[in-house]
Amino acid sequence: MNPDAAIETDRIFFRYGKKTALDAVSVRIPARKLTGLIGPDGVGKSTLLALISGVRVMQQGELAVFGTGMRDRKLRNRICPRIAYMPQGLGKNLYFTLTVEENLRFFAGLFGLNAEEGRRRIEQLTRRTGLFPFLDRPAGKLSGGMKQKLGLCCSLIHDPDLLILDEPTTGVDPLARRQFWALISAIREGRPDLSVLTATAYMDEARRFEWLIAMDEGKILFCGSPEEMLERTGCSDPDQAFIRLLPASKRKGHRSVAIAPLTKRDERDYAIEASDLTRKFGSFTAVDHVSFRIRKGEIFGFLGSNGCGKTTTMRMLTGLLEPSGGTVRLFGREVRPSDLSMRRNLGYMTQQFSLYNELTVRQNLELSARLYGVPENEVSARAGVMLERFDLKGAADAVPADLPPGMKQRLSLAAAVIHRPGILILDEPTSGVDPVARDRFWELIAELSRRDQVTVFVTTHFMNEAERCDRVCLMHSGRSLVCDSPANLKAVHRTSSLETVFIRYLEEAESGGENAGQFPPPPEKSAAKECPLFDFRRFYSCFLREFLELKRDPVRIVLALFGGMILMTVLGYGLSVDVENIDFAVLDLDQSIQSVSYRNGIAGSRYFRERPALRTHAEADSRLKSGELALVIEIPPRFAADLQRGKNPAIAFWIDGSESARAETIRGYVSAMHDQWLRKYAAPDSPSAGGGITIQTRFMYNPEVKSLPAMVPSVMPVLMLMIPAILSALSVVREKELGSILNLYASPLRRSEFLLGKQLPYVILAWAGSILLILMAVFIFEVPMKGSLLLLLTAVMVYGVTSTGMGMLFSSVTRSQIAVIFLTMIGTVFPGVQLCGMITPIPEDGGIASWIGHIYPVTYMLLITRGVFNKGLAFAELTDPLLILMAESLAIAAIGILLQKKQEV
Repeated sequence: MNPDAAIETDRIFFRYGKKTALDAVSVRIPARKLTGLIGPDGVGKSTLLALISGVRVMQQGELAVFGTGMRDRKLRNRICPRIAYMPQGLGKNLYFTLTVEENLRFFAGLFGLNAEEGRRRIEQLTRRTGLFPFLDRPAGKLSGGMKQKLGLCCSLIHDPDLLILDEPTTGVDPLARRQFWALISAIREGRPDLSVLTATAYMDEARRFEWLIAMDEGKILFCGSPEEMLERTGCSDPDQAFIRLLPASKRKGHRSVAIAPLTKRDERDYAIEASDLTRKFGSFTAVDHVSFRIRKGEIFGFLGSNGCGKTTTMRMLTGLLEPSGGTVRLFGREVRPSDLSMRRNLGYMTQQFSLYNELTVRQNLELSARLYGVPENEVSARAGVMLERFDLKGAADAVPADLPPGMKQRLSLAAAVIHRPGILILDEPTSGVDPVARDRFWELIAELSRRDQVTVFVTTHFMNEAERCDRVCLMHSGRSLVCDSPANLKAVHRTSSLETVFIRYLEEAESGGENAGQFPPPPEKSAAKECPLFDFRRFYSCFLREFLELKRDPVRIVLALFGGMILMTVLGYGLSVDVENIDFAVLDLDQSIQSVSYRNGIAGSRYFRERPALRTHAEADSRLKSGELALVIEIPPRFAADLQRGKNPAIAFWIDGSESARAETIRGYVSAMHDQWLRKYAAPDSPSAGGGITIQTRFMYNPEVKSLPAMVPSVMPVLMLMIPAILSALSVVREKELGSILNLYASPLRRSEFLLGKQLPYVILAWAGSILLILMAVFIFEVPMKGSLLLLLTAVMVYGVTSTGMGMLFSSVTRSQIAVIFLTMIGTVFPGVQLCGMITPIPEDGGIASWIGHIYPVTYMLLITRGVFNKGLAFAELTDPLLILMAESLAIAAIGILLQKKQEV
């Protein structure tokens, strides 16, 4: 490898299914330089960065970082501490419930910094970035720019040699962008050997880089200095230079966007009027007394960082959100959330593609037309006009998933205006598309505004797009800083840059500034050491972080502690096998002393409850069908006579069999009582007297055959397994959905340290929840504990590790929180109830059900709970189940660790 290269790739291919993300990428990225990776979304930038950082698994080709191949797992683990990776998205690598300091401590622990060194680095980094006054503030309550600063500090905590930043300035305001790049410059001044690789969708940032890589459709368009790119293309603007680098087929027909001035009309002809518009969420004010007026046909730009209140304002304009104060008028009519007719005059295009990938382009347009009330006889024609006007005719029968980003944007715009609205609201419509598609999109916006007199309300982060608006409103922290035309704003501030104007307003709005001083020098590095198999410091960091998140989430704590108790109340009584108070009636066709005695013998039992007597068979049938009766006893006409002559009298029992288990129990009751009555009242020498043999049945361990002493110890193992398993599984899958799982992929953190560290807080909660279940069983359900309490507590400790380990195991094969909840519930409740001897014996036919029943943890915990509660057993009798549970807890943890991936596929 070239000693001056930080990264070298050789014909890298990467595919997501049939889609090629990287196509034979070969590039050399020099060391000790600020390198930029430019291009729109979907061209392979993030995939390439993920491969370089070791987050993704290599497919084809070769890749080396500082001369170390990234295919070999051991080599990759060795180079990993020298790399820092900050993923795309505001705060994607952060934990929002943790404070600034807690986030930094977590990352310090991941990279093995001791407490003293960690504190020193945290203070230095936060003082230089201006975060020091906010050490106690949760990361979720930081502004977009502050989140990016914190993410940068977390990435720099271990002093890497290669810093990888994936679109770090997307979604932040111009001032935060400028401050961010000032930080990068300060870092590089203190660390001249640091290599920085940054992806960006902002072409105006291209001039900042010392080395530039332009990408499109997974291929390298250009690699060199920014000056070389401008010289090669003959352009003075990076945006236009990138367009020149695109293939001729993509540049065909492209021209610069020219928007005609807005014609003068009656100044009172307003399409949108917002007066003191305010929206609060609890104590938080998202929009604070915002006022503006927008003329009919005007293109109005709404500028500001993510979280400044733009989207909330748009939702109030459309009636989707009711203001806390102020009013909104559209064409002079006040907007009310309950007035759906107003929305028919609105078109709304979201930032993310929101149409249906299952439908074709034409079907999506026709569906949108119908949803907005276009007459059925006009739907097809209207869709055809949109296909023609927005250049979608060639893709009419394609599904949106197969379209390029620019065409998807045109489809979304066509769907938003198919019903011919008077107002069009666009939420960052060109985010992530290439400059050619962006210019084509703005041509359509200009056409809608100037030809169709549609009022366009658009949000954007691109200052060159804001220049095309008739007027712009600059937003910050829920407030409107200024509303005026770009030309007037630049003239007042005597500058040619709208971004400079915005920054000046932001600086006036913000108090204080960025702290001065040098960026902290790097710590002295010791010789590289092979990472141990298990690092306690990293394990403790994961444990502490999960513990702190749990501590601040009362819902999960309540579910862990009391969820089992609630379910045991339901199941303890709901699964009762006690069959008492059986409603019955007698159809006595004999009306003798013996028949009355027979009836009274049954009515005197606690199991039966007598209802008014029956007169006919039809009445018996009717009352059984209605559910009034569960049992009908028919005494035949010659019952007493047959009994006196020594004949065995025939009595009919009509039982409601709609509940089979209950019906079988009733049959057992009446059979036993019938035999008992016959022995007592039949003639001594009659066959019905039963001879000289009597059978006595005694029930061991539960002599009264009550349901609660049987069901409560049986239900407990299932609940002790299900609730902790669900919570621990969600803890991992939630990180996959939020993206913070990248901290596992891009750090020296081992799978065992990650999973065991996350598991331990849930083990503690599982123990606490299980003890509450035991107390509930003894003091609320009054189930006596006859055996060893110490044995039960020991089993509960082992079982807590087993149950949370099951959750970790299920989390390793799923990426969705909904999916893992269903998988965990099915994987715990179904085998526990059906196959482990809870209700029916374990199958012994040698099939899969028998195999599951003999290895599932519930089986052995069930033996322990029943043994301790019902049979009075201790360690000597239950050693084997306890040892099996211990072995299974270790096996489940090991399998979960092995299945958990350390890289994305």
